[in-house]
Amino acid sequence: MDSYDKDACSGLDGPVGPPAPAPDAPDGPDARTGIVALSAPYQVVAALALALVAVFACVHIAMVFLHVAPANTVTKQHGQAVDSWIYPEFEQNWKLFAPNPLQQNIAVQARAQIRTTDGSTRQTGWYDLSAQDAKAIDSNLLPSHTQQNELRRAWDFYTGSHDNENRPNGLRGELSERYIRRIVLLRLADEEPEGTVQRVQVRSKTTRVQPPPWSGERFDRKPVYRELEWWPVTSRDLEVRAR
Repeated sequence: MDSYDKDACSGLDGPVGPPAPAPDAPDGPDARTGIVALSAPYQVVAALALALVAVFACVHIAMVFLHVAPANTVTKQHGQAVDSWIYPEFEQNWKLFAPNPLQQNIAVQARAQIRTTDGSTRQTGWYDLSAQDAKAIDSNLLPSHTQQNELRRAWDFYTGSHDNENRPNGLRGELSERYIRRIVLLRLADEEPEGTVQRVQVRSKTTRVQPPPWSGERFDRKPVYRELEWWPVTSRDLEVRAR
């Protein structure tokens, strides 16, 4: 009875094997890919997203162009709006290139008044923070972004947001003061680990770059100092230093 059943099943169903592969989808005008393959509501959403990206890109390119372009009617009327868009994330600095390449070396130096553990107060000498960065970068194939740019950009931030009398121009000026003060505190933590910093003072030392031998330029290479007032150190500053 079992043998009869096997033969009957074999005769009716045939040999068992893998199923035949499904035929490939035909290539032709009905095959849709990309946004076209989406349903109508999703096509509208995708088109709006692409339009917003395109508008943002055009506005950003226009703002950057106005920021780096020479002064013109648009920047005179809408300069504040351009600066609000650019700073601080998209700031552009073209000082390396013509027509006004840098022709001077600027070193940032700092000193502090420290209260020691016995309650007395002492004043440190001037620490050349820029020289410390240069030493860390020299012979270093992969210097960090902090060593290369943090102090330099902080000083550029300060000078760009203060007048020649070191008076801040609005909130950005006050922000630049806090920023550079905290950088100084972090640097002094390595130089002066003992005691509590009460006040810090920052100055810049500007020296003209020696012209090439073929140049007929002649100028005084005596350093020029820009010395700021003593800044009191706040409790928030000390918290940053402790972290």
